[in-house]
Amino acid sequence: MQAQQLRGVAFDQLSHVENEKLEIRSYQPQFIELRNKGLIGEENRLEWIDAIRHIQEGRKLLPITYEIDAQQGVRLEARMPLGDYRLRASRMSLHMDLLHEMDLFNFLDDLKRRSYYALQDCSLKRTSAVQNGAIAPTLAADCTLYWLTLGAAAAPAGAAK
Repeated sequence: MQAQQLRGVAFDQLSHVENEKLEIRSYQPQFIELRNKGLIGEENRLEWIDAIRHIQEGRKLLPITYEIDAQQGVRLEARMPLGDYRLRASRMSLHMDLLHEMDLFNFLDDLKRRSYYALQDCSLKRTSAVQNGAIAPTLAADCTLYWLTLGAAAAPAGAAK
């Protein structure tokens, strides 16, 4: 009877390990994609700045200015099982002069393809379009977004909403 109980325990453990292997195989590609896009791991501000610069150059946008605040932990409304990870965010204030409103939408779409962020708000205002015959911005955008990372639980103590 004892041998059968030990065999049953061993079989349960084997079954558990096999299920974990299947889950790892199933979720590993998604995990690698999230890590490669910068969501999982430590924040990489240099990559964010490079992404902004490449998008600006590629789309021939007017100069973009921004300011990134210190990274803070994020308190989630609903409890989520994050294991040994903690969601963190760095607030960025972004200013863009625009020739057309689609410049903003295309910029944000390109940025979304390169990394993870949450857009909190954007405001557009019309500007003067006359500048001695040169192409001048007709709109200005001011946006607030949060760069997101999911890192080891030993994160900074602050919290962002």
